Amino acid sequence: MAHMEIVSAILYQLTRNLSIKEIKESGFDTYFVDHTTGVYPIAASGVPFSASLFQSTGDAIADLNEDLAAEQKARVTYDNILRLADDPDVRDPIKFLRAREIVHYQRFGEGLRMVQDMLDSKNFYAFNPSFDKK
Repeated sequence: MAHMEIVSAILYQLTRNLSIKEIKESGFDTYFVDHTTGVYPIAASGVPFSASLFQSTGDAIADLNEDLAAEQKARVTYDNILRLADDPDVRDPIKFLRAREIVHYQRFGEGLRMVQDMLDSKNFYAFNPSFDKK
């Protein structure tokens, strides 16, 4: 979750000295009413962070696929931030986080391949390898 702290720090640095006029003109006023310029983890759509975002089934294949999807979605988010931001103090840490997501995606992919290689390839969708032992 270190990426949340880095993005939160960037957000704080960008908003801490905003004037009321700048807050209103930027459309930041509805956020400001609830949180002032404090950091509150929230999606661009306005949905607050929740632990329900963590998907875990205990099934190695399902969980690794969820991990792969999460890393890919994070990379897309960073790509979109990079399309919008021109400040090097924003872009540089976002580029670092984006690169990290790519490496995580590769490692989870390797893990998924290893789990699948240890299973009967005809049946690896038919049982939970963590519990259903042959």
